[in-house]
Amino acid sequence: MKTRKICSWILVVMWMGLIFFMSAQVADQSNEISTGITDRIITGIEKLVPTIRIDRYSMNHLIRKSAHFYTYMVLGLLVCNALMLGKNKKLKTYLTALIICVLYAISDEVHQLFVEGRGGQIKDVLLDSIGSLTGLGLYAVLVRLIRLSRKKRKS
Repeated sequence: MKTRKICSWILVVMWMGLIFFMSAQVADQSNEISTGITDRIITGIEKLVPTIRIDRYSMNHLIRKSAHFYTYMVLGLLVCNALMLGKNKKLKTYLTALIICVLYAISDEVHQLFVEGRGGQIKDVLLDSIGSLTGLGLYAVLVRLIRLSRKKRKS
């Protein structure tokens, strides 16, 4: 159990490191990555639906904001999992996980203030926080499904 707990926290730190790395990219580099992803997605959609025309700027914006949401959704899942391996009460654990994620989102946006061409945005902190909250909710659902599955196998 102790190994599982340590591994869980290592995953949290690694994921936070990935977030830090992505936030440390200068604006041009960050935009190049998201534009590349956007172009691949649009190309795929246009192959499936040749008559469709997609605004690249709007799609790129959607991709960038989705990245915030999903990145922090995963962080919420990982932090909640690491905390749940302790002997904490559930409500306290979920609240602690959310606080950790929100504080990290704030620190991430502050970090971006010092990166060339980037800036910290309160709306990104809100989006990150909603992603984290979604991750916590998803964790709760998964735990419930696993418990129900185990009960069915026993009976």
